[in-house]
Amino acid sequence: MVKIIKQEIDIEEALKKKLEFICNFCNTKCEIKKGSIRTIEKTNLSYVEPHRIIIKGITFLAFNYETSIYIENLSKSILIKDLEEYIKSI
Repeated sequence: MVKIIKQEIDIEEALKKKLEFICNFCNTKCEIKKGSIRTIEKTNLSYVEPHRIIIKGITFLAFNYETSIYIENLSKSILIKDLEEYIKSI
């Protein structure tokens, strides 16, 4: 039987502060759910689950130490500095 080990990742403090600052500036709130690393036991296979940030019902995905944030899935991304404009447009 396959055993999957899940280990939670702490969100980088600088990323968290950026997101909270942008949300405060846009007069909205964000809900941050920590990502995780999922590893299949006795193999070298791992999957990094990104942090989920929910703003106005839209889920954004973010990884620590990256300058981009993904919208809904990993196919569409924007820079974190452009997040304010995106939030204001929805």
